[in-house]
Amino acid sequence: MARLTRRSTLGLAGALTLGGAARAQQPWPTRTVTIIVPFAAGGPTDTVARLVAEAMGRNLGQTVVVENAGGAGGTIGAQKVAMARPDGYTLLLHHIGMSTTPTLYRRLAYDPVNGFETIGLVTEVPMTLVAKKDFPANTLQEAIAVIRRERDNLNYANAGIGAASHLCGLLLMKAVDTPMTTVPFRGTGPAMQELLSGRVDLMCDQTTNTTEQINSGAIKVFNVTTESRVPALPNVPTSAEGGLPDFQVTVWHGLYAPKGTPAPVIQRLSGALQAALRDERLVARFAELGTTPVAQDRATPEAHRRFWQADIVKWRPIIQAAGQYAD
Repeated sequence: MARLTRRSTLGLAGALTLGGAARAQQPWPTRTVTIIVPFAAGGPTDTVARLVAEAMGRNLGQTVVVENAGGAGGTIGAQKVAMARPDGYTLLLHHIGMSTTPTLYRRLAYDPVNGFETIGLVTEVPMTLVAKKDFPANTLQEAIAVIRRERDNLNYANAGIGAASHLCGLLLMKAVDTPMTTVPFRGTGPAMQELLSGRVDLMCDQTTNTTEQINSGAIKVFNVTTESRVPALPNVPTSAEGGLPDFQVTVWHGLYAPKGTPAPVIQRLSGALQAALRDERLVARFAELGTTPVAQDRATPEAHRRFWQADIVKWRPIIQAAGQYAD
């Protein structure tokens, strides 16, 4: 057996050091990236996430998978990401709920603001007020009359406190000055199934989850909650056209990583997100679902954080005035 001289030992140590350095400098990512969606499969945020994951995967050269971790208004999935290893392999795609959670939840096991790094905004999705197929109204004004007359007999479905459908419902009830019985579900996917079956009467949901159902005639629609009509639903009036100018809300989505994720990884992810939002297949599919990607300068960590912080300030007084807290 050959003896190791001092020179050969130093050579071996140097080779190991260089090998370790090479491994440390390997391009990121080297394995599958997981995007956590904090809602049930089949809902609008899940739909957005799966399109983004597929397009980002093509840019990153690695598989990007979606994992659903629903419940508690999105806080279960958000907590899972906040407490994950900050290496860029576990991400969160969440919607407007990231702005309302800091007010809705007064006690959480994670920091809903400082527990995350922002990567970039994805899209702002219009919402629609929809009803079961045999709901006794065909216009927004007729629907308002039914709500006011039959409020004790109507069920409004949502995806739980803090979900976009819950927030939209709060705005609707405020706009018509009429409370309704609300029925929470573990995501808008299950809520939509109940609406399709006729077991609930009304709900607000994003165009990414309602456009196909509306166009097929499976549900009724009364309005879109935007200033302008939506190209994918050109015959659906806006809230203002239907007589409720204050009933306006869009649901923005953003991509996050755990706090402490290295800056180069965040920049790589942001670049992949920007490339995904230019992807022709994603753009076309978004258009079919009634939405569009955000402008490239909004799909950055800095723009995302500024927008998010401003939205927290916007929603805080609305939630406090409603007096509904998740805990």
